[in-house]
Amino acid sequence: MSYSRNMEDEYEKFIRRMNPPRVVIDNDSCENATIIQVDSANKHGILLEVVQVLTDLNFIVTKAYISSDGGWFMDVFNVTDQEGNKIIDEEVLDYVRKSLGSETSFIPTMKSIGMKPNEDHTVIELIGSDRPGLLSELCAILTHLKCNVLNAELWTHNARAASVMQVTDEETNAAISDPKRLDNIKQMLCNVLKGSNENREAKTVVAHGVTHTERRLHQMMVSVRDYERCNDECLDDKQRPDVNVVDWFDKDCSVVTIRCKDRPKLLFDTVCTLTDMDYVIFHGNVDAEGPETHHEYCIRHVDGSAVKSDAERQRIIQCLEAAIERRVSEGLKLELCTTDRVGLLSNVTRIFRENSLTVTRAEVATRDNKAVNTFYVQDASGYPVDFKIIESIRKEIGQTILKVKGNCEDSNQGSQESPTTRSLFGGLFKSKSFCNFGLVRSHS
Repeated sequence: MSYSRNMEDEYEKFIRRMNPPRVVIDNDSCENATIIQVDSANKHGILLEVVQVLTDLNFIVTKAYISSDGGWFMDVFNVTDQEGNKIIDEEVLDYVRKSLGSETSFIPTMKSIGMKPNEDHTVIELIGSDRPGLLSELCAILTHLKCNVLNAELWTHNARAASVMQVTDEETNAAISDPKRLDNIKQMLCNVLKGSNENREAKTVVAHGVTHTERRLHQMMVSVRDYERCNDECLDDKQRPDVNVVDWFDKDCSVVTIRCKDRPKLLFDTVCTLTDMDYVIFHGNVDAEGPETHHEYCIRHVDGSAVKSDAERQRIIQCLEAAIERRVSEGLKLELCTTDRVGLLSNVTRIFRENSLTVTRAEVATRDNKAVNTFYVQDASGYPVDFKIIESIRKEIGQTILKVKGNCEDSNQGSQESPTTRSLFGGLFKSKSFCNFGLVRSHS
């Protein structure tokens, strides 16, 4: 009988049907966290799918244990809500069980800011070089072209910018389908991204299908090589996350260690990066109970081989550093909440630009005809943000509409201690019992 890839795929589907994912949620074993354990047949990317579900629910992962053994995997997570409390809402817990316990695949989830699969909007991806006022210019063009921005997310890092936007036709409130109009929108947005420099790299794409927004933003940033620093002096060694990759010859694998200031979604960012680089995390341990987090991953290539060269090790380090830094935005966090209307985003970002503020990261969402937008802003000249200017902007927009949420996450990572020789894995390969999570591995 001849062998085919289709036969292997059907066999894997059969194994998953015979052994559907098993989800155990424990609110008793740990005093200050909910424990979620997932056991399932293994496949590449399944860890990212699990982490994506938890991240989209805005859970905070304080501890995690990851293990895969041949065709099986087990993940254990200690999670809390944003306030540090256990997850006790039965509706939410039931959603977790259904999402992670699906017999075929995990239920697709999109970002909580409102990126939902829908045929009533058009998704536009934008990639280019960052500069002050860029978001304002892009929004002005879309308003001029009679497009309304429903939801969007913008990331900037290392002089690059990437954005995913959901837009509708201003008159019909529906997706834009006319090919000529879409080509015109793409061309004009691309011209804005290039600015006056024709050699500036820029790309505008109308996306088809459903893609997880934050994963796509990571992929887009990698595509413009934001991990290559344009200026090594822009972030000194004390500010960078501490990332190391060493070979573990006895196990024919490589060990990645990460130490940095903890923040939400850090686990997603690191797992997403390694998965998209075609590495398998077959064992891992995460400890994020203090102000500093420590991640440790055993990785191999999808084909089972270890990291092969110093150049490859260096690229892993660079890509993980960039993934961690992209979501750490310097500046001031502003939150806007008001009734949605056409041109709102364009007007707000124009006011920012006219007051010499630049947006370093943005989350734009429309919920029940309400605009819920978050902006991270800096002074365009690099000076500290003048609070007199902020108050002036708030008076212009509306003090109850635009609120200051305080300083955003401190991007200064601080001086990091060198990783200790003690492995977080402890007796990982010697014991099958993990009492610190209050659960015991079982495939029965």
